[in-house]
Formats: sequence, structure tokens, C-alpha cells
Amino acid sequence: MQKGTPNEMWGHCGVCWALLGSLSVPGVTGMLERGGLECLGVPQERKVERKLLPHGDSREKQLACEACRPGLLVSPRLILFGLSNQMVVTFKEENTIAFKHLFLKDYMDGTDDSYAVYTQRDLYDHVFYAVDKYLAIPNETIGRYAYVRGQSGGNQSALMLCQQYYRRGRIDPANDTFNIDPKIVTDCLGVDPEDPHPLPPELDRSYKNFTFKFHKLINVTIQFKLKAINIQTIINNEIPDCYTFTITITFDNKAHSGRVKIRLDNRADIKECKDHSVFGRGDNSFRLFFDVVVILVCSLSFILCARSIIRGLMLQHEFSQFFQRRYKQSVRLSDRMEFLNGWYILLVISDVLTVLGTIMKIGIESKNFADYDVCSILLGTSTLLVWVGVIRYLTFFQKYNILIVTLRVALPNVIRFCCCVAVIYLGYCFCGWIVLGPYHVKFRSLSMVSECLFSLINGDDMFVTFAEMQQNSYLVWLFSQIYLYTFISLFIYMVLSLFIALITGSYETIKHQCEGDTPVSQLHAYIAECKDSPKSGKYRRDSASTCSIFCCCERAPLQDNTMLVN
Repeated sequence: MQKGTPNEMWGHCGVCWALLGSLSVPGVTGMLERGGLECLGVPQERKVERKLLPHGDSREKQLACEACRPGLLVSPRLILFGLSNQMVVTFKEENTIAFKHLFLKDYMDGTDDSYAVYTQRDLYDHVFYAVDKYLAIPNETIGRYAYVRGQSGGNQSALMLCQQYYRRGRIDPANDTFNIDPKIVTDCLGVDPEDPHPLPPELDRSYKNFTFKFHKLINVTIQFKLKAINIQTIINNEIPDCYTFTITITFDNKAHSGRVKIRLDNRADIKECKDHSVFGRGDNSFRLFFDVVVILVCSLSFILCARSIIRGLMLQHEFSQFFQRRYKQSVRLSDRMEFLNGWYILLVISDVLTVLGTIMKIGIESKNFADYDVCSILLGTSTLLVWVGVIRYLTFFQKYNILIVTLRVALPNVIRFCCCVAVIYLGYCFCGWIVLGPYHVKFRSLSMVSECLFSLINGDDMFVTFAEMQQNSYLVWLFSQIYLYTFISLFIYMVLSLFIALITGSYETIKHQCEGDTPVSQLHAYIAECKDSPKSGKYRRDSASTCSIFCCCERAPLQDNTMLVN
């Protein structure tokens, strides 16, 4: 390397030691131990200390705090919310099952796909049965439910019985003729429970006089609302929620196949109860305080990690300019990416999701927000990222970082391989959906086809998939055999084996590199050229120490310009 002026040499080694302080990824750390630190004459025990604690005592404290974060903050909070969310989901599901047994005649668990009627008399019986049970709720149900009546000034009915049919329809199979007007007409009848207030004249009709137009009928719907209170939440020291269930019973005849399918849909809306009083209920102030602490800690972590990412990008830009100016070469992309710490990006995403999820959790507990699903997705994803981030601390040990190093080396080849495989996989999905969909229950939709094929790759349900294929058409059955055998042979014996070979090859490459000489990149070679220790005093300049809330250290102003990244 050419010798320059003292200022150039100081600037060269200043940038060099900025790199030493900023790049703490295992590859660079290992290179420093094999090359740079040996050239500096650092004792063997100091090498191990630099490997584990690359930034001294402050780094040690940062690693200790981040390592304790999943166990002390994330997991207990997620467990508490998970218990609460489980009660909410269980309450919805159990009420839905209760409604099916209450309002669907002769309903049995597990018969949702086959529950249907086939005669006009049965359709009338099932419709009137549901309405009769609705009117008898106060006297028959075990659960405590209340009617929801229409708003004043609008429709006054609590239950709406509606039928949809074509405006004009005449079908004559004997003569192979039909005359259909596809415009859909909706005819509704309002039904109310006993009410001291008189009903409007247009609603004062008996629902049993409602006549269905079977020759052009599309569907019959029964819709009503019920109120309930989930008092089991007091087990978790929470205020009970008030629920409004919107129940819709649909008798589907759009296929006009002689089979009217019946289904019950239940949508639950959660809101705060107007006047709640629970005797002896504990105070939730500690839980709120804990959530606020989580928000503050994650916000501080976000600021520190974002600061490190920005400083790394600034240092990368400065190094690229310096390298171009001094050696007339451009820094490779792989070397530039070493300045971007992926673990910090993972922590930033986790912190953002944690803060958003915790804010929503506070809103749910204060009954100002009721979307448990969005909150659980945010908190669950953030917890996953935090625990994945714990693997980072294992990378400081050579015997424990084999997973991360192998994934890092194999990931580019795996992504390219998966892109090629995805094209073939999508082709099989579309082909199976189009050809086998009408004849096989597992191929009725694209998502079901993808799930079925993916399970076949893992060796699940192979015989069942073959056995459930209908044999109404011999040509389609023969095609299904060729389709399934070729897919299984291609993906299990070729694609899956090649995928495993890619991972194994990456592992063998890493193993040989550890046993032999490791290839040195431009960045690593440049760092190895530093011959003097940063503690030698050669680059020290007189300056007052600087201290802030985010960084407390003793650096000269010129050293600050080198943008150390913690």
C-alpha cells in the first residue's frame, strides 16, 4: 500500500478503525481474529474478548439488555393477551354452535357441508322452525340473550325474513324451453317478538303466510341480532365485554339442483358495556404500567437501532468514496452490504410491530378498540422476530452459529431455485384445479389445490388423495393418475432432493472454508492493512469528551466524523 502524507495516513487508519468498530458480523469478526488482530499483536485472551464483546463494556450491557428483552417483556405480555384473546374466540365459537342447535332443525355437529333440504315442505318447516325458536328465546335458551330491535325512524322489525328470486322465470324441462329475466327481486317480511308498542300496519302480518316462489327462487335468508355479555373475562381481571351477534341463516337455491343448502353465519361486534360493576375486581393499573414500559423500551430500542443503521449507511458511503479516491476501484455490493446490519433491521421491524400492537392492546383493555385479530397478528409477529433475533447472540460462538452461516450462504441459491420450482408448481395447481376440481373435493379451489399438493410433497394423505377421486369419467380418472404420479415423482424424488442438496452443499462449502484459507474480500483486505492498535495513542488528539443520552464515549471530534456504529 502506498504511503501518503501524515493526514492521509491518519485518515486511512481512522476509516479503517471505524470499520473495525462498526462491523460486528461473524465474517468480519472472524477475519479480524485470523488476520487483523494477529498483525496488531493483540494477546490471545484479548482476541476472545473482542469476539464476544466487540465494543467494550457498553456493548456488553447492550447485549445483556437485548438478550433479557424476550423473556422479561415480550413473552409475559403475549401470554396475558393470548389468554384474553382465547376467551374471546371461544365465546364466539361456542355461541355460534349454540345458535346452530337452536335455530337449525335437526342439526348435528359436523354436518355443515351436508346439511340441506330437498322438498318444499321441508323448506317451510326449517324456515318457520328458526323463526319460532327466535321468538321463544327468553323461555328456552340457557344463555342470557336479548333482542335487538330496529332503530326508530327506520324498519321496526327485529327479524327480517327475505327471499330473492328472478323477476320473471318460466322453466319447462318437458319442452326444453325457458324464459328468464335475470334481474333479482328481494321480498322481505318483518317479524317482531312481543312488544307493548303497536307495529306499523305494513309489518303486522303473520310470517307463516309467507309464500316462496320455488320456480324462480334464488335463496331465502333470515337475519336478526342478539345481545350477550361475556362475563368469563373477569377470570383474567378484565371488565366483561358486551357482544352484538348478527345471525344470518341462508337457504341457498342458486344452483336449482333440487338441493337447498343451509348455513348459519354469525358475526360478533364487541363494545364497552354502558354500566358495569364487578364486586372485588382488582386494579389494572399494573398491567397498564407494564404496557407503557414496553412502549418506552421498544421506542428507545427503535431509536438506537435506527441510529446504528443510519450511521452504518453513512460509513458505507464514506468508505466507498475513500476507496474510489485512493485505489480507483468500486466497492463490491457484497462488501457494501456488510455495513448494513440485518439484525438491527429485524429489531426495528419488531419494535414497530410491538409498539403498534401494545397501543391496540391498551385500547382493547380500555374498551375503545375491539379488533383482537389485528392486535394478535402484530404482537405475535413481533414476538417471533424478537425470538429469532436471539439467534444473533449465538453467532458470537463459532460452534453455535452454523445455522445462521449456512442459511446466509445458501439463501441466494435457494431463492433462485424456488423461483424456478414455483413456475412448475403453479402449473400443476392450475391444471389440477381446472381438470380435477369438479371431481375431487381437494381440488375445488386454488388454495385447496396448493394445500393438497404441498401435503403430497411432505408425504401426507397420498392414499386418501388417490382414493377420493371420483370415477364417473374414466378419461378424467386416468388423467388424475398420470397427474398425481408425475407430480409426486418430480417433486419428491427430484425437486426436494435438489433442495436438500443445495443446503448440504452450502454446509460443505463452509466446512472447507473453516478448514482452509478463507477468501478475503476488498473490505477485509483493507481492514487487515491497519498495523497499529487504536489504543496505541498514534491517532489520539486532544479534545474534550462528549456525552449524550444515546452515546457516552470519549472521542475526538475528528473521530466522531468516522461515524462509529455500535
